[in-house]
Amino acid sequence: MKRINEYKKLFGIEKEVELKALKKSYRNLVKEWHPDKFQDGDALQEEAEMNSRKIIDGYHFLVSIAPETKEANLEEYTETITNSGIADYQHKGLLLEITFLDGTTYEYFGVTKPIYIKMVNSNKLNRFAKRAIYPVYNYRKSKRILENA
Repeated sequence: MKRINEYKKLFGIEKEVELKALKKSYRNLVKEWHPDKFQDGDALQEEAEMNSRKIIDGYHFLVSIAPETKEANLEEYTETITNSGIADYQHKGLLLEITFLDGTTYEYFGVTKPIYIKMVNSNKLNRFAKRAIYPVYNYRKSKRILENA
């Protein structure tokens, strides 16, 4: 959640992420902080490079959790959580990362340690996740670590 709020603040987004407004803000920030704008030896060049990386990372992150992106990928997500079991999971801070048997990995934001402990102690992991994780927490598709044979 901290990461989401930090990026929203960077792009001046108050509530839901709208791709059109995000893109406009992204372009303005990139113009302002592009490293090529500063000459070698300029004190702000290093800061510009760091800010530029942060802007690019933030943009890609916010696009991945935008409602339009989720809607476009809803069929694939529904297929995964409905028909594919959980292969692996890990919890760090408020981030729960679940890798499914089909090789897809999703990150769920804001999952507290007590909820994670309940999930781990559940005798039916998939059932618990379908009821208490998937419909409740903000998510994004992360990375693919398993390849279909």
